[in-house]
Amino acid sequence: MAALEMAGIPSISETTCGSLLQKLQEIWDEIGESDSDRDRMLLQLEQECLDVYRRKVDKASKYKADLQQTLAEAEGEVASLISALGERAAFSGSEREKCPLKQQISTVKPLLEDLRKKKEDRVKEFWDVQSQIVQICAEIAGNIHLSKSADPQVDERDLTVKKLEDLKSHHQELQKEKSLRLEKVNSHVNSIRELSAIMSIDFIKTVNEVHPSLGGPANGQLQSISNDTLARLTATVNSLMQEKQKRLQKLQDLGSTLIELWNLMDTPTVEQKRFDHVTCLISASVNEVAMQGSLAMNIIEQAEGEVEQLNLLKASKMKELVLKKQHELEQIYKAVHMDVDSDTARQILISFIDSGNIDLSELLSSMDDQIAKAKEQALSRKEILDKVEKWKFASEEESWLDDYERDQNRYSAGRGAHINLKRAEKARILVGKIPSLVENLTAKVNAWEQEMGIPFLYDKVPLLQTLEEYIVLRQEREEGKRRSREQKRLQEQLAAEQEALFGSKPSPMRPPTLKKPLGQSTNSNIMGGTPTGRRAVTPLSKTAILAGKERRESGKVAAVIPLNYVSLPKDDSSSRGASVVLSP
Repeated sequence: MAALEMAGIPSISETTCGSLLQKLQEIWDEIGESDSDRDRMLLQLEQECLDVYRRKVDKASKYKADLQQTLAEAEGEVASLISALGERAAFSGSEREKCPLKQQISTVKPLLEDLRKKKEDRVKEFWDVQSQIVQICAEIAGNIHLSKSADPQVDERDLTVKKLEDLKSHHQELQKEKSLRLEKVNSHVNSIRELSAIMSIDFIKTVNEVHPSLGGPANGQLQSISNDTLARLTATVNSLMQEKQKRLQKLQDLGSTLIELWNLMDTPTVEQKRFDHVTCLISASVNEVAMQGSLAMNIIEQAEGEVEQLNLLKASKMKELVLKKQHELEQIYKAVHMDVDSDTARQILISFIDSGNIDLSELLSSMDDQIAKAKEQALSRKEILDKVEKWKFASEEESWLDDYERDQNRYSAGRGAHINLKRAEKARILVGKIPSLVENLTAKVNAWEQEMGIPFLYDKVPLLQTLEEYIVLRQEREEGKRRSREQKRLQEQLAAEQEALFGSKPSPMRPPTLKKPLGQSTNSNIMGGTPTGRRAVTPLSKTAILAGKERRESGKVAAVIPLNYVSLPKDDSSSRGASVVLSP
């Protein structure tokens, strides 16, 4: 600057093209340059100025092109980001064209940076969601190790919210699927744990055979939820359930066998209680068995050992058991008056047992069947036997009443006479019911024989035959009573005529001393049982028939009583009979 001033050249702030040209003219004048040289130099100067301007224009044009390129690239990127993100433009292109390039660029630049930030965030969201989807899919497929090394590829051409929502929706579905699979896995694992506890099986070993991740969180390994794991878990649970059913069935069979053997050998209750944990499962279903260790193999082995031991004892006590069953069978038959040859049956059983040619278990089973059949037969005879008992009682009362009415001193004021009098009143009512009772009993026996196809035996004798004999005997007895009453009436009539002709006098047939009133002979007859000196005649005994014959013979003897026999008036209420029918 100082050199220019010393040369007479003005400073740049004061320099213009005209002043420089004027200064140049002055210098040329001083030098004495020719006009041609001056024109040549001015032309050269002008050319140099044009070159400078041209360079400036070219540089400006290039700068403008660069700005336009930058703007175009920015706008293109903005458009691409808007398309990828699904955003809308902040302002229209017509508004940007009215502004200078730098202003347009300054306007687009913040929008571009904002879109780039959104793209970066969106890509991260996509990557996170896709990573989780890839991981869940790998878990479901059983490729957990591949999911860790796989890098999900995000498609940056489509980063719209809609696509992100679709991915998130797909991720939620996979999460639900994973949750359901985890629930199934946990449910199967819990089932295996419970079944293992019930049967005393190693749980960890069992689930590790399915997949190592199921035994516990080892080495941070995720629990497997793959299709293969679920299928193997399902198969394991089914296998354990079948094993549980098999063990339960075996224990139930062993428990039933134990109870059967205990009952056969009358095992004490204290010894039976040692196996309560086995017998309590006899009626249990497979789902009801949940006690820990209740189906363990050692329990089954203990029960098998007990059954084996009891079977050994059973062989030694079988003879005693068979004879006990035979005694039970005999008692059933005896209770219902059925005939059975006990001695012969026992001899046959003993010979079978001693021969060793018969299975004692089958023999016991056969005897159980016989006992069951005998009980059914006894039950079918019960109603008839009850009616037989009523008939026997009524017949005994009838026999007592006959003896009572033959007693001439039955009305004396002796001890126990009023008791016998009351019994006689009840006996007359009961005797009046005998015909209907016998008729009803006969009908029942006939119906039973038609149904069973065999005769109804009572103490080795057909009951119908006994009833028929009783009916005949009773008719003969009634006829004898009727003849006796007729004979007595004739005797009394003759005695009255004799008394009218010759006066009253003692009858030579009357005993000199009076008999004791009925019921005073012994202390045992105070309550009025059977009159003294006579046995009660039952309709099902041979003595009933013999007594009937004796009564018929006594009726014949009564015809030879002397005409002057005098007897006391006798209550004829028994001849009238009662009209009440005994209910069956």
